[in-house]
Amino acid sequence: MTTTRRKFLSTGALAGAGVLAAPAVHAQAAPIKWRMQTYAGAALGEHVCKPAIDQFNKIAAGQMEIELYYADQLVPTSELFRAMQNGTIDAVQSDDDSMQSPTEVTVFGGYFPFASRYSLDVPVLFNQYGLKEIWEQEYGAVGIQHISAGAWDPCHFATKDPINSLADLDGKRVFTFPTAGRFLAQFGVVPMQLPWEDIQVALQTGELDGIAWSGITEDYTVGWADVTKYFLTNNISGAWIGHFFANADRWNEVPDNLKLLMQVCFEQSHYYRQWWYWGGEADLRVNGPKLELTSIPDAEWATVEEKAREFWDEIAAESEVKAKVVEIVKKYNDVMAKAGRPYRYG
Repeated sequence: MTTTRRKFLSTGALAGAGVLAAPAVHAQAAPIKWRMQTYAGAALGEHVCKPAIDQFNKIAAGQMEIELYYADQLVPTSELFRAMQNGTIDAVQSDDDSMQSPTEVTVFGGYFPFASRYSLDVPVLFNQYGLKEIWEQEYGAVGIQHISAGAWDPCHFATKDPINSLADLDGKRVFTFPTAGRFLAQFGVVPMQLPWEDIQVALQTGELDGIAWSGITEDYTVGWADVTKYFLTNNISGAWIGHFFANADRWNEVPDNLKLLMQVCFEQSHYYRQWWYWGGEADLRVNGPKLELTSIPDAEWATVEEKAREFWDEIAAESEVKAKVVEIVKKYNDVMAKAGRPYRYG
Protein backbone atom coordinates (compact mmCIF):
# COMPACT_ATOMS: atom_id res chain seq x y z
CA MET A 1 0.00 0.00 0.00
CA THR A 2 1.36 3.34 -1.00
CA THR A 3 1.58 6.09 1.60
CA THR A 4 1.12 9.45 -0.02
CA ARG A 5 2.83 12.60 1.21
CA ARG A 6 -0.61 14.11 1.98
CA LYS A 7 -1.59 11.06 4.07
CA PHE A 8 1.68 11.10 5.95
CA LEU A 9 1.34 14.79 6.85
CA SER A 10 -2.27 14.27 7.86
CA THR A 11 -1.60 11.37 10.23
CA GLY A 12 1.50 13.09 11.57
CA ALA A 13 -0.45 16.24 12.32
CA LEU A 14 -3.14 14.27 14.14
CA ALA A 15 -0.54 12.48 16.23
CA GLY A 16 1.11 15.76 17.08
CA ALA A 17 -2.21 17.27 18.05
CA GLY A 18 -2.82 14.34 20.36
CA VAL A 19 0.49 14.92 22.11
CA LEU A 20 -0.18 18.62 22.49
CA ALA A 21 -3.67 17.97 23.85
CA ALA A 22 -2.42 15.68 26.63
CA PRO A 23 -3.07 17.18 30.08
CA ALA A 24 -0.09 19.03 31.53
CA VAL A 25 1.02 18.53 35.14
CA HIS A 26 1.66 21.80 36.98
CA ALA A 27 3.27 22.36 40.34
CA GLN A 28 0.85 23.60 42.99
CA ALA A 29 0.76 27.39 43.06
CA ALA A 30 2.41 29.08 46.04
CA PRO A 31 -0.08 30.30 48.65
CA ILE A 32 -1.15 33.93 48.66
CA LYS A 33 0.69 35.65 51.52
CA TRP A 34 -0.73 38.62 53.39
CA ARG A 35 0.54 40.65 56.31
CA MET A 36 -2.07 42.06 58.70
CA GLN A 37 -1.41 44.34 61.66
CA THR A 38 -3.91 44.84 64.47
CA TYR A 39 -4.17 47.85 66.76
CA ALA A 40 -4.02 45.44 69.73
CA GLY A 41 -0.99 44.29 71.65
CA ALA A 42 -0.23 40.60 71.95
CA ALA A 43 -2.28 39.92 75.11
CA LEU A 44 -5.41 41.55 73.73
CA GLY A 45 -4.77 40.35 70.19
CA GLU A 46 -5.09 36.76 71.46
CA HIS A 47 -8.80 37.49 71.77
CA VAL A 48 -9.73 40.24 69.33
CA CYS A 49 -7.87 39.05 66.23
CA LYS A 50 -5.75 35.90 66.45
CA PRO A 51 -8.62 33.34 66.63
CA ALA A 52 -10.06 34.63 63.34
CA ILE A 53 -6.69 34.58 61.59
CA ASP A 54 -5.88 31.08 62.86
CA GLN A 55 -9.29 29.90 61.71
CA PHE A 56 -8.88 31.45 58.26
CA ASN A 57 -5.41 29.98 57.74
CA LYS A 58 -6.58 26.52 58.75
CA ILE A 59 -9.63 26.49 56.46
CA ALA A 60 -7.71 28.09 53.57
CA ALA A 61 -5.62 24.89 53.62
CA GLY A 62 -2.54 26.25 51.93
CA GLN A 63 -4.27 28.47 49.38
CA MET A 64 -3.66 31.61 51.41
CA GLU A 65 -1.92 32.57 54.64
CA ILE A 66 -2.31 35.74 56.71
CA GLU A 67 0.63 36.63 58.94
CA LEU A 68 -0.59 38.54 62.00
CA TYR A 69 1.35 41.35 63.65
CA TYR A 70 0.41 43.15 66.85
CA ALA A 71 0.40 46.84 67.81
CA ASP A 72 3.33 48.81 66.40
CA GLN A 73 5.28 45.71 65.32
CA LEU A 74 5.56 46.77 61.67
CA VAL A 75 4.43 50.40 61.78
CA PRO A 76 3.03 52.70 64.50
CA THR A 77 -0.75 52.50 64.86
CA SER A 78 -1.12 56.08 63.63
CA GLU A 79 0.55 55.03 60.35
CA LEU A 80 -1.54 51.90 59.73
CA PHE A 81 -3.72 53.50 57.09
CA ARG A 82 -0.83 54.88 55.01
CA ALA A 83 1.08 51.60 55.25
CA MET A 84 -1.95 49.67 54.03
CA GLN A 85 -2.70 52.16 51.28
CA ASN A 86 0.83 52.01 49.88
CA GLY A 87 1.02 48.22 50.18
CA THR A 88 3.60 47.97 52.97
CA ILE A 89 1.03 45.82 54.75
CA ASP A 90 -1.97 44.15 53.16
CA ALA A 91 -4.66 44.38 55.81
CA VAL A 92 -5.48 46.07 59.11
CA GLN A 93 -7.73 45.59 62.11
CA SER A 94 -8.33 48.96 63.75
CA ASP A 95 -10.74 51.80 64.24
CA ASP A 96 -10.66 54.71 61.80
CA ASP A 97 -9.68 57.27 64.43
CA SER A 98 -6.56 55.52 65.77
CA MET A 99 -5.07 54.90 62.33
CA GLN A 100 -5.90 58.45 61.22
CA SER A 101 -7.77 57.57 58.06
CA PRO A 102 -8.12 60.51 55.63
CA THR A 103 -11.89 60.03 55.27
CA GLU A 104 -15.00 61.88 56.30
CA VAL A 105 -16.02 59.02 58.61
CA THR A 106 -12.81 58.85 60.66
CA VAL A 107 -14.25 60.73 63.64
CA PHE A 108 -16.92 58.06 64.08
CA GLY A 109 -14.44 55.21 64.52
CA GLY A 110 -13.40 54.16 67.99
CA TYR A 111 -15.71 55.85 70.47
CA PHE A 112 -18.05 58.48 69.05
CA PRO A 113 -19.54 59.89 72.28
CA PHE A 114 -22.86 58.26 73.25
CA ALA A 115 -23.60 57.03 69.73
CA SER A 116 -24.16 53.54 71.12
CA ARG A 117 -25.25 52.11 74.44
CA TYR A 118 -24.78 48.40 73.78
CA SER A 119 -22.48 46.39 71.54
CA LEU A 120 -25.39 45.20 69.38
CA ASP A 121 -26.02 48.81 68.37
CA VAL A 122 -22.95 48.76 66.12
CA PRO A 123 -23.86 45.90 63.73
CA VAL A 124 -27.43 47.21 63.53
CA LEU A 125 -26.21 50.69 62.57
CA PHE A 126 -23.98 49.22 59.87
CA ASN A 127 -26.24 46.51 58.49
CA GLN A 128 -29.73 47.98 58.91
CA TYR A 129 -29.22 51.74 59.01
CA GLY A 130 -26.80 52.26 56.12
CA LEU A 131 -23.40 52.91 57.69
CA LYS A 132 -21.88 49.94 55.85
CA GLU A 133 -22.47 51.52 52.45
CA ILE A 134 -21.10 54.88 53.57
CA TRP A 135 -17.89 53.28 54.89
CA GLU A 136 -17.43 51.24 51.72
CA GLN A 137 -17.78 54.33 49.57
CA GLU A 138 -15.44 56.47 51.68
CA TYR A 139 -12.69 53.85 51.77
CA GLY A 140 -13.16 52.77 48.17
CA ALA A 141 -12.33 56.32 47.13
CA VAL A 142 -8.89 56.07 48.76
CA GLY A 143 -7.89 52.59 47.59
CA ILE A 144 -9.03 50.60 50.60
CA GLN A 145 -11.51 47.73 50.84
CA HIS A 146 -13.70 48.00 53.92
CA ILE A 147 -14.35 44.36 54.79
CA SER A 148 -16.52 44.55 57.89
CA ALA A 149 -17.34 46.49 61.07
CA GLY A 150 -17.97 45.19 64.55
CA ALA A 151 -18.32 46.19 68.19
CA TRP A 152 -15.76 45.94 70.96
CA ASP A 153 -16.07 47.01 74.61
CA PRO A 154 -17.59 50.17 76.13
CA CYS A 155 -15.42 53.18 77.02
CA HIS A 156 -14.75 53.73 80.73
CA PHE A 157 -12.14 55.57 82.75
CA ALA A 158 -9.60 53.58 84.75
CA THR A 159 -7.62 55.94 86.98
CA LYS A 160 -5.11 56.10 89.79
CA ASP A 161 -7.30 58.54 91.78
CA PRO A 162 -11.05 58.08 92.42
CA ILE A 163 -13.50 59.88 90.11
CA ASN A 164 -16.77 60.74 91.88
CA SER A 165 -17.71 63.96 90.06
CA LEU A 166 -16.95 65.78 86.82
CA ALA A 167 -14.67 68.10 88.81
CA ASP A 168 -12.41 65.13 89.56
CA LEU A 169 -11.63 64.83 85.83
CA ASP A 170 -10.15 68.30 85.66
CA GLY A 171 -6.47 68.23 84.77
CA LYS A 172 -6.27 64.44 84.48
CA ARG A 173 -3.83 63.29 81.78
CA VAL A 174 -5.70 60.51 80.04
CA PHE A 175 -4.78 58.16 77.23
CA THR A 176 -7.74 58.07 74.85
CA PHE A 177 -8.79 58.23 71.21
CA PRO A 178 -8.47 61.48 69.22
CA THR A 179 -12.21 62.13 68.87
CA ALA A 180 -13.00 61.04 72.43
CA GLY A 181 -10.21 63.31 73.64
CA ARG A 182 -11.61 66.21 71.67
CA PHE A 183 -14.97 65.69 73.39
CA LEU A 184 -13.60 65.12 76.90
CA ALA A 185 -11.32 68.18 76.80
CA GLN A 186 -14.30 70.41 77.63
CA PHE A 187 -14.46 68.71 81.04
CA GLY A 188 -10.83 69.44 81.82
CA VAL A 189 -9.40 66.15 80.63
CA VAL A 190 -5.93 66.44 79.06
CA PRO A 191 -5.94 63.91 76.15
CA MET A 192 -2.67 62.06 75.64
CA GLN A 193 -1.50 60.10 72.59
CA LEU A 194 1.17 57.45 73.22
CA PRO A 195 2.12 54.11 71.66
CA TRP A 196 -0.25 51.43 72.94
CA GLU A 197 2.59 49.33 74.36
CA ASP A 198 3.89 52.28 76.45
CA ILE A 199 0.69 52.87 78.41
CA GLN A 200 1.40 50.62 81.39
CA VAL A 201 4.80 52.19 82.02
CA ALA A 202 3.37 55.70 81.54
CA LEU A 203 0.80 54.98 84.25
CA GLN A 204 3.54 53.72 86.58
CA THR A 205 5.81 56.71 86.02
CA GLY A 206 3.05 59.30 86.40
CA GLU A 207 3.09 60.45 82.80
CA LEU A 208 -0.56 59.37 82.72
CA ASP A 209 -3.24 59.69 85.39
CA GLY A 210 -5.59 57.27 83.69
CA ILE A 211 -7.04 55.85 80.53
CA ALA A 212 -10.36 56.18 78.70
CA TRP A 213 -9.64 53.53 76.11
CA SER A 214 -11.62 50.44 77.00
CA GLY A 215 -13.87 48.57 79.37
CA ILE A 216 -12.82 46.61 82.44
CA THR A 217 -12.18 43.36 80.52
CA GLU A 218 -9.37 44.97 78.59
CA ASP A 219 -8.00 46.65 81.72
CA TYR A 220 -7.49 43.23 83.27
CA THR A 221 -6.38 41.46 80.08
CA VAL A 222 -3.56 43.84 79.16
CA GLY A 223 -2.32 44.67 82.66
CA TRP A 224 -3.73 48.15 83.14
CA ALA A 225 -5.70 46.99 86.18
CA ASP A 226 -2.32 46.36 87.83
CA VAL A 227 -1.29 50.02 87.60
CA THR A 228 -4.62 51.79 88.21
CA LYS A 229 -6.89 51.61 91.26
CA TYR A 230 -10.35 52.83 90.23
CA PHE A 231 -12.87 52.09 87.51
CA LEU A 232 -15.59 54.65 86.67
CA THR A 233 -18.90 52.92 85.92
CA ASN A 234 -20.14 55.84 83.80
CA ASN A 235 -19.08 55.50 80.17
CA ILE A 236 -18.99 57.79 77.16
CA SER A 237 -19.89 55.04 74.69
CA GLY A 238 -21.46 51.62 74.82
CA ALA A 239 -19.16 50.07 72.23
CA TRP A 240 -15.98 50.78 70.32
CA ILE A 241 -16.43 50.60 66.55
CA GLY A 242 -13.62 48.69 64.85
CA HIS A 243 -13.09 47.27 61.39
CA PHE A 244 -11.16 44.94 59.13
CA PHE A 245 -9.67 46.67 56.09
CA ALA A 246 -7.48 45.62 53.15
CA ASN A 247 -5.49 47.23 50.37
CA ALA A 248 -8.01 47.25 47.49
CA ASP A 249 -5.56 45.99 44.86
CA ARG A 250 -4.50 43.07 47.04
CA TRP A 251 -8.14 42.31 47.85
CA ASN A 252 -9.02 42.18 44.16
CA GLU A 253 -6.27 39.62 43.55
CA VAL A 254 -7.83 37.16 46.01
CA PRO A 255 -10.16 34.47 44.57
CA ASP A 256 -13.83 34.93 45.44
CA ASN A 257 -13.98 31.83 47.63
CA LEU A 258 -11.15 33.15 49.82
CA LYS A 259 -12.73 36.60 50.01
CA LEU A 260 -15.90 34.95 51.29
CA LEU A 261 -13.92 32.85 53.76
CA MET A 262 -12.20 35.96 55.07
CA GLN A 263 -15.54 37.72 55.53
CA VAL A 264 -17.01 34.74 57.37
CA CYS A 265 -14.01 34.42 59.69
CA PHE A 266 -14.07 38.13 60.48
CA GLU A 267 -17.79 38.02 61.22
CA GLN A 268 -17.08 35.12 63.59
CA SER A 269 -14.47 37.36 65.22
CA HIS A 270 -17.09 40.06 65.76
CA TYR A 271 -19.43 37.51 67.34
CA TYR A 272 -16.69 36.21 69.64
CA ARG A 273 -16.08 39.71 70.99
CA GLN A 274 -19.78 40.27 71.52
CA TRP A 275 -19.98 37.65 74.25
CA TRP A 276 -16.36 37.82 75.46
CA TYR A 277 -16.63 41.50 76.34
CA TRP A 278 -20.29 41.40 77.44
CA GLY A 279 -19.70 38.61 79.95
CA GLY A 280 -16.30 39.89 81.00
CA GLU A 281 -17.50 43.40 81.77
CA ALA A 282 -20.14 42.16 84.23
CA ASP A 283 -18.03 39.44 85.81
CA LEU A 284 -15.02 41.64 86.49
CA ARG A 285 -17.12 44.44 87.96
CA VAL A 286 -18.58 41.97 90.44
CA ASN A 287 -15.70 39.54 90.98
CA GLY A 288 -12.57 41.37 89.81
CA PRO A 289 -10.20 41.91 92.76
CA LYS A 290 -8.08 44.77 91.44
CA LEU A 291 -10.25 47.83 90.67
CA GLU A 292 -12.60 49.69 92.98
CA LEU A 293 -15.78 50.93 91.30
CA THR A 294 -16.73 54.62 91.47
CA SER A 295 -19.64 56.52 89.90
CA ILE A 296 -20.60 60.06 88.98
CA PRO A 297 -24.27 60.73 89.96
CA ASP A 298 -26.76 60.20 87.13
CA ALA A 299 -28.03 63.79 87.21
CA GLU A 300 -24.51 65.15 86.80
CA TRP A 301 -23.63 62.60 84.11
CA ALA A 302 -26.76 63.60 82.18
CA THR A 303 -25.08 66.94 81.46
CA VAL A 304 -22.29 65.03 79.71
CA GLU A 305 -24.86 63.26 77.53
CA GLU A 306 -26.41 66.61 76.67
CA LYS A 307 -22.99 67.93 75.65
CA ALA A 308 -22.61 64.90 73.40
CA ARG A 309 -25.66 65.93 71.39
CA GLU A 310 -24.08 69.37 70.92
CA PHE A 311 -20.85 67.64 69.87
CA TRP A 312 -22.76 65.61 67.27
CA ASP A 313 -24.09 68.84 65.73
CA GLU A 314 -20.60 70.33 65.75
CA ILE A 315 -19.29 67.33 63.82
CA ALA A 316 -22.28 67.33 61.43
CA ALA A 317 -21.53 70.92 60.43
CA GLU A 318 -18.12 69.89 59.08
CA SER A 319 -19.27 68.06 55.93
CA GLU A 320 -22.23 66.49 54.12
CA VAL A 321 -21.00 62.96 54.80
CA LYS A 322 -20.56 63.65 58.51
CA ALA A 323 -24.02 65.21 58.62
CA LYS A 324 -25.46 62.08 57.01
CA VAL A 325 -23.82 59.80 59.58
CA VAL A 326 -24.92 61.99 62.49
CA GLU A 327 -28.48 61.96 61.16
CA ILE A 328 -28.41 58.14 61.09
CA VAL A 329 -27.03 58.03 64.65
CA LYS A 330 -29.77 60.40 65.84
CA LYS A 331 -32.51 58.47 64.06
CA TYR A 332 -31.29 55.17 65.46
CA ASN A 333 -31.07 56.42 69.03
CA ASP A 334 -34.52 57.98 68.81
CA VAL A 335 -35.94 54.65 67.66
CA MET A 336 -34.21 52.84 70.52
CA ALA A 337 -35.49 55.35 73.07
CA LYS A 338 -39.07 55.04 71.79
CA ALA A 339 -38.82 51.25 71.73
CA GLY A 340 -38.11 51.28 75.45
CA ARG A 341 -37.09 48.19 77.39
CA PRO A 342 -34.91 46.24 76.75
CA TYR A 343 -33.48 48.57 74.10
CA ARG A 344 -33.20 51.62 76.34
CA TYR A 345 -33.88 52.29 80.01
CA GLY A 346 -34.92 55.71 81.15
